[in-house]
Amino acid sequence: MIGSAYANGGKRCFDLALAVASLSILGPLMLLIAAAVAADSRGPVFYRQARIGRDGRVFRIFKFRSMIVGAEFMGSGIRVEPADSRITRVGRFLRRTSLDEVAQVINVILGDMSFIGPRPGLRYQVEQYDLNQRRRLLVRPGITGWAQINGRNSIDWERRIQLDLEYLDRISLRTDLLILFRTVPTVLRGRGMISDIDYWKMKAARASRDAGADGGPEQPSGQAAPTEGAARVE
Repeated sequence: MIGSAYANGGKRCFDLALAVASLSILGPLMLLIAAAVAADSRGPVFYRQARIGRDGRVFRIFKFRSMIVGAEFMGSGIRVEPADSRITRVGRFLRRTSLDEVAQVINVILGDMSFIGPRPGLRYQVEQYDLNQRRRLLVRPGITGWAQINGRNSIDWERRIQLDLEYLDRISLRTDLLILFRTVPTVLRGRGMISDIDYWKMKAARASRDAGADGGPEQPSGQAAPTEGAARVE
């Protein structure tokens, strides 16, 4: 548990107040997005994917569907390429503007997520967390966060973890408001949305090789990029 009164109670009140305000403002836009997704391709309006939340609890994250149905079983799987043919016409716009993420207001209302916090990981990623990285699970994951406004996927994973932990150490209403205000220009610039390397798959592969090797641990060939691209299959 994080020590501050805001983190242990006030933050949830802030999330609920902001969620109600967001729905009153964004409700018509969400309806338009839902209609566009339904008209553009066959399948459900929402894509739901299992993620790991606070205290390791599994929940299903909501996103407006931006890829064809069954995309995770085609091509590069959960990894999204820069010009991925599985992305629908509407989905390309939604991803470029991050409007597919707007649906996560539903997760905030349900209590699965916060507006501000570390992005929620996939199970295979969380299973590889070390003790320090597991501190990310002390708070509800966020729609946006300190790492997102400081590079998103353009920064290496170690730096991103460091930024997430910095946020845990400085949670306050002032910090959350700062992140919200800085999220808008970050999204409009559209930078760092897709990573070049799946860090967690590389880490698992290295661990597997090391476990079967006779000698010492293998040294990594270079610094890997983070995996929000993998987490952003939808």
